Amino acid sequence: MSGWLDRLAHVFGRRIVLSLDQEQRLQAWRVQPRTALNIPFESSRYVVMDVETSGLNLRKDKLISIGAVAVVNGRIALGDCFYIVLQQEVASERDNILLHEISGSKQRAGKPAADALLGFLEFIGKDPLVAFHVAFDKTMLRKSIRQYLGFAFKHPWLDLAYVLPGLNPLAAHRLHTLDDWSNHFVIGNEARHNALADALATAQLLLIAQNQAGLKKINCFENMHYVEKLQRTL
Repeated sequence: MSGWLDRLAHVFGRRIVLSLDQEQRLQAWRVQPRTALNIPFESSRYVVMDVETSGLNLRKDKLISIGAVAVVNGRIALGDCFYIVLQQEVASERDNILLHEISGSKQRAGKPAADALLGFLEFIGKDPLVAFHVAFDKTMLRKSIRQYLGFAFKHPWLDLAYVLPGLNPLAAHRLHTLDDWSNHFVIGNEARHNALADALATAQLLLIAQNQAGLKKINCFENMHYVEKLQRTL
């Protein structure tokens, strides 16, 4: 056999083999059409995400949990959420557990990584991803997908850490972190460092950004991404 149903990949020095069901799920996701990025906010779906990891080292630390919430047609869809803990062979360090409160037993009892990541891909479809400081989330997600699913994950991302300063230049010099911007716009988050709670706070920031952008005749992902690119050059 060859192709998807007999795919073996060398990833990080080891061979991975997906089951037939996993191969079929991955193929079903991959053949979905790409979402157009020029669709107005009021007719689009964005997936706002956050991750928790075993630490901040992009090379050695591991993805522990993923939280995501959809913003559909300019509104947060609370019924369209995703949260998963990835199974860990060895739980993270005590200080790390105290931060995100995912106990060692919960980590060891989590969803097998390949199935967890497939579930996330099925949740997002081909809709754009949004995060605050995309580089970390994107790198950890891509590393895990390559390790457990065996392919390079490429997807459209929007980084609110650049979009918000681009839309609020007078506040940009004093607001830098997710907490800074959340406090500025009076967004509460009683479960900070829970991936789903942080995704929900970020989704509220996205709604504010969309409203502000609309006042400037910026009404789709493509245009918002242009704001991000301009801000990055600064």
